Amino acid sequence: MKPARVLGVFVLLLVIAGAAASGAYIWFTRAVTAPGPLQAPVTVIIAPGSGVASIARQLAQAGVVAEPWMLTLEARRSGRDRALKPGEYRFDAAISMTDTLAKLVRHDVVARFVTVPEGLVTAEITTILDAAEGLTGAVASPIADGDLLPETYRYEWGDPRESVIAHMRSARDAALKDLWATRAEGLPLDSPEQAVVLASIVEKETGVAGERPRVAAVFINRLRRGMKLQSDPTVTYGRPGDHDRPITVSDLERPTAFNTYVIPALPPSPICHPGRAALAAVLKPAVTDDLYFVADGSGGHAFAATLEGHNRNVAHWRQIQRQNNLH
Repeated sequence: MKPARVLGVFVLLLVIAGAAASGAYIWFTRAVTAPGPLQAPVTVIIAPGSGVASIARQLAQAGVVAEPWMLTLEARRSGRDRALKPGEYRFDAAISMTDTLAKLVRHDVVARFVTVPEGLVTAEITTILDAAEGLTGAVASPIADGDLLPETYRYEWGDPRESVIAHMRSARDAALKDLWATRAEGLPLDSPEQAVVLASIVEKETGVAGERPRVAAVFINRLRRGMKLQSDPTVTYGRPGDHDRPITVSDLERPTAFNTYVIPALPPSPICHPGRAALAAVLKPAVTDDLYFVADGSGGHAFAATLEGHNRNVAHWRQIQRQNNLH
């Protein structure tokens, strides 16, 4: 074969190869941007330390991508193979490979939430965190009642429980700092820590949000007059044994550091973890002369500024109790 003809054949082969390569590239770029095979949304947990090939196989098994080699190739071609992050991901139906990779690079993970109600003690909060799916590790740091702010907290799969505790602790500190700075004048509270103690009592005394400032005012007024707080929840907190049983006369008379029927001051520490609203109520209580309150039968309380008025409210409450016992 003449050299000119050989050269022509070679050039033709190059053209054919180039066209094939170009066609393959166009096909590949269209394939990775096209809708994927996923039929319905799915959640996949990518473990820490997973490489691109392992991630591609996992996503193929979950139905997110059809061919793991294509995802691996696209990740390496685009320079994102080392930027894929572990976590819990939710993939929508028909998500493309490029959008899948973008989600992994952005760390666009599933947001999880744990809610801690107001008024719990530390043991109850750790039980909630122990049951929160996706959190890891044990709570090892010591937690005193009143250290944490009850709220709803966001976390991600794999987060340590200690990190949620740290967030709750810093949230409590920030809320207390803000509220203490704007507190009402003349409060009989010497420190933010005393505010937390009183807020914990208010938290346990009422579950009615609108009552907190008025309940706080009763205790503030009592502290100003040197009166005992006489709060049943402090008695329950300070007695040994079953905290769910009814309070007895002997409980009220037993001297403990928390029995406010005996001690003429605040207890030495909080009796629960109060929420922001209880802290705010204590630091800006209602303006009232009330010194007493008792249950009113509707879930709230009847308030009184005098013992005479309080005794009438107590009599009314006992009448309601008697009627309830007859039914």
